[in-house]
Amino acid sequence: MPPKRQVYLLDPKNLPPETIAVTFAKTSRSPQRFSEIAAELTDEKSAEFHEKWVVGYGHASVAEHAVLHIAVENISRLAVESLESCRLASYTEKSTRYQKWTKEDYHLPAELEDHPLKSLYEDTVLGLFQAYEEALPHVRALIQQQHPAREGESETAWERRIRSKYVDVARFYLPAAALANVGVTINARALEHTLSKMLSHPLREVRQAGEEIKSVAQACVPTLVKYANPLPYLQNSRQQLQKLAQQFSPDSVPADWCRLIFWDAEAEEHILAAALYRFASLDYAQCLLAIKQADPALRRQIAETLLGSLEKHTIPLRELEYSSFTFDLVLDQGAYFELKRHRMMTQTPQPLSTHLGYALPRAIVLAGLEDHFRQAMRMAHRAYQQLTAFNHEVAAYVVPNAYNRRVLLQMNLRSADHLISLRSADNAHFSLRRVVQRIAEQIKQVMPLFAPFLRNNPAETWQSIQQNYFQETCVMIEE
Repeated sequence: MPPKRQVYLLDPKNLPPETIAVTFAKTSRSPQRFSEIAAELTDEKSAEFHEKWVVGYGHASVAEHAVLHIAVENISRLAVESLESCRLASYTEKSTRYQKWTKEDYHLPAELEDHPLKSLYEDTVLGLFQAYEEALPHVRALIQQQHPAREGESETAWERRIRSKYVDVARFYLPAAALANVGVTINARALEHTLSKMLSHPLREVRQAGEEIKSVAQACVPTLVKYANPLPYLQNSRQQLQKLAQQFSPDSVPADWCRLIFWDAEAEEHILAAALYRFASLDYAQCLLAIKQADPALRRQIAETLLGSLEKHTIPLRELEYSSFTFDLVLDQGAYFELKRHRMMTQTPQPLSTHLGYALPRAIVLAGLEDHFRQAMRMAHRAYQQLTAFNHEVAAYVVPNAYNRRVLLQMNLRSADHLISLRSADNAHFSLRRVVQRIAEQIKQVMPLFAPFLRNNPAETWQSIQQNYFQETCVMIEE
C-alpha cells in the first residue's frame, strides 16, 4: 500500500532557522522524514553543514529555507530605499498616508557631525516638519468640507474615513529624512545580498543599519550571513559611473513626464504563442506561425481567455511575461516611494534632488496654503544646493516628497497589469494613480488586442486626476 501523504510544519518556535534550512537540504540525499532529520541536528552540526555546503561549495539556495522576521525602527525614508531593494523579500512600513509625523521623527546624518552645515540641515528639516504640522489642520478643514460626516456617522468614524485624504496632501511637505519603521521578512540568502549592498552604500546611516541588521540576524543564522561584507564591485562601479556621468550636462526640464521608450512590437503575438505552447504539442516556432496566420477572432478569443475573465485579485497566467515595456518617468518622490514596492520589475531611479521641480497639490491651494507651501519648497531647495556642494548623498535627506524624480522602469504585461489594477484603484494615492493611468494608456496604444482587458480604473483618467488633484506638477525654482 502506498505511504500516506504527510504535511506538517517545521515550527521556527522550536527549531532555529539554520536547522530548518539543513533539514530541507538533507532531504535530497536522505530517505528519512523531515522530522527525523531535524531531530538529529544540533546548532553545531547545522553550522558545519552550512560552512561546508553553502559557504564552501556555494550551494546558496539552501540558505533560502532560513527565514527571518526583522523589525527595523527609526530608519530614514531615504535609507529605506536601500533596505527595500531586494526583490525576494516582504516589507511593511510606517505609512505617510495613515500616520502623522512629529518634529522628532527625523534622521541627523553622522556625516554632518561637527560640520558647519549641521545647523542649516537641522533648521531646514525642522522647518519642513513645522510647515507639515501647520498645514495639517488647514487641509483637514478643507477635506471636512468636501467630505462631510454622514448621517449617524460618529466623529471617530468620520475622522478615520477622511484621515488618509488630508494626510495624503500634507505628506508632500515631509523630507526624506523622516523616520520610518519597517517590518522585513526575508530569507538568509536574500538577506546576505541585501546586507552586502547596504554595507557598500555611500551613506553612513545605511552602512550602520546594515551592520546592526547583520548583528541581529546572526543571533538566528550565525553562519549564513556572517560573510556579508562590502562589495568592491558596487563601490567602484558607482564611483566610476558617477565620474563618467558628470561629463554630460543635465537637462533640468523634463520633455515629458511619462514616455514609453521601448516595447516589443510583436509582444501580443509572443504572448498568444506562449499561451498556445503551454497546452499544445508544437514547438514555439510552430505556435508563433499558427498565431500569425490565425484569424482576428481566434486571437481575440485567446487574449480574452488570458485577461478577460480575471476577478479583482486573480493573478493571470505567467505567459503574459513574454513582453517588455520600458518607461522613462518623472514623478514626485511620494509617488516613487510607493512605486518602489513593486519589485517584480526593474527600476533605476536617479538620485533624489531638487533639479526637476516639485508638484503642487490643488488641495494645498484650496486650503489657502500656496505661499506657505512654496516657501517650504524654496527653503528645501536652497538647503539642498548648499549641502550638495559638500555631499550630494547627504543633501537628499532635506528633499521633500513634493520634489520630482526620474525613474527608468522596465516590466512585462503581467507585472504591469498588477501595478495598474492595484494603483489605479480609488483608495490608491492620487500621485501614483496619475502615473499608472498614463502607463495604462500608453500600453493600450501599442497592445490594442489586450487593451480592452487591462484592469485600470475606468472612473478616471490621468488627465482628470491631474486636473482635479494638482495645481501644477512641475514647479521649477528660479535660481
